[in-house]
Amino acid sequence: MLRTLCRAGGALLKRSAPRLWITPAQQRWASSLPMNTVVLFVPQQEAWVVERMGRFHRILEPGLNFLIPLLDRVRYVQSLKEIVIDVPEQSAVSLDNVTLQIDGVLYLRILDPFKASYGVEDPEYAVTQLAQTTMRSELGKLTLDKVFRERECLNSNIVHSINQASDDWGIRCLRYEIKDIHVPPRVKESMQMQVEAERKKRATVLESEGTREAAINVAEGQKQAQILASEGEKAENINKAAGEAQAIMAKAEAKAKAICVLSEALTEHNGNAAASLSVAEQYVSAFSNLAKESNTILLPSNSGDITGMVTQAPGAVSAPVAVCGVLCGPLPVRGRVSSCSAGGEQDQYLRRRAAARRRAGGLLPRRAAFP
Repeated sequence: MLRTLCRAGGALLKRSAPRLWITPAQQRWASSLPMNTVVLFVPQQEAWVVERMGRFHRILEPGLNFLIPLLDRVRYVQSLKEIVIDVPEQSAVSLDNVTLQIDGVLYLRILDPFKASYGVEDPEYAVTQLAQTTMRSELGKLTLDKVFRERECLNSNIVHSINQASDDWGIRCLRYEIKDIHVPPRVKESMQMQVEAERKKRATVLESEGTREAAINVAEGQKQAQILASEGEKAENINKAAGEAQAIMAKAEAKAKAICVLSEALTEHNGNAAASLSVAEQYVSAFSNLAKESNTILLPSNSGDITGMVTQAPGAVSAPVAVCGVLCGPLPVRGRVSSCSAGGEQDQYLRRRAAARRRAGGLLPRRAAFP
């Protein structure tokens, strides 16, 4: 019905030919390009540029529009959608003189159909060429390593440069993305070797750090072990010293008590005589022990005079009595030791002398003066 209405109004519709300003690789077809129409239906997101008698007249908005036959003509049809353009691969030289093969994708949109129609002959081709030249210029400012690391910065710089030049064309570049970067084979091999060396370096550093940490841990453990061992040894020595001190005190107390008991015994009746007999017995026993071993010993000149040794015994045992007087206090005087007289005391002395003589093997004389 619409076709009949259009024919009745003198409008002729036909399929439009490819746009003249689009390259063969980027051909796109318009929805319809009318010629000398009266009633027009403009699709959404399209702008039709109308010329009247060869001069720009107006831009048709989406929806129903009317034209004057023979005077008005739709000259351009511009799409207001986002357009994707494939930027061909091209060669570029980086700052460190490395030749690269790089391509990309450009995203743009027509903002002003009038400028896009009359500002440049082929807007998309012009933007594509501008993107290639800008990309070569930006790559020449960066080294190869920065090209790989700073892709986003490179893309934003290209977009900024394109927008500065395309404002007069009514086109806005939305973004630019680098697809592939191809480097020469030798450069690729050197990059691979560099990556391997960097990984080996990091592995070596990590291994050395692990070894250092392990050595520090071992040294710290040995330090703590030595500290604990020294503390244990210190505690052991303290305990030993305390035990030895207690043992010495116990021995001293026992010896003091023994001296006190001995001094008390010496104060008894005939205590000096008993002490003399004990000294004589120890003297004889010492000589008998010396005879069993072949040792060279210095003896006093009167070593064979047992009687003199016995007479000196009371003076020798008087020292313990004095010591006991200091340690245990004054001794109780139970009786006074008097000199021996004739009678029973002389008989006891002779019997003791005989017994001592038998023990000494006949070294004592048969008769000796009674002290």
